[in-house]
Amino acid sequence: MDIIVREYKTEDLNKMIAIWNEVVESGTAFPQINLLDESKGKEFFESQTCCAVAENTDNGKICGLYILHPNNVGRCGHICNASYAVAFESRGCGVGESLVNDCLSRAKVNGFKILQFNAVVKTNAAARKLYEKLGFIQLGVIPGGFLMKDGRYEDICPYYYKL
Repeated sequence: MDIIVREYKTEDLNKMIAIWNEVVESGTAFPQINLLDESKGKEFFESQTCCAVAENTDNGKICGLYILHPNNVGRCGHICNASYAVAFESRGCGVGESLVNDCLSRAKVNGFKILQFNAVVKTNAAARKLYEKLGFIQLGVIPGGFLMKDGRYEDICPYYYKL
């Protein structure tokens, strides 16, 4: 699979919404509970500082995306936050790493100094392994910080990366 990461286009929105909702529905990674419809999805993705997609150049299909936005305001406005979503069918093919690396570059271009993840679910081993491979530093553990879809509370691990 040959992947390029590029800024999203309007014609990508339906696939982006489908991938985003796939992760939300799984109930194991994103804090959101409500799914995006076409209207809310368009508004959501347009409101980000940056939003990009991973495209499989072999078949032209969108297989992942990320959103990048400030994590805070004012004196902490130099810290950004991001979320990544990879289509279930494309996991394990390097899509996530391509998305994170592109995001790090675009975060710098947008003037951010630190990328911070507030709530990486402790059991999300693939994401944690990738972030640590790329040099993210875990800040600790917040016990019971994430409500899993099955009703259990799972620990979350904040991470940061100095850009």
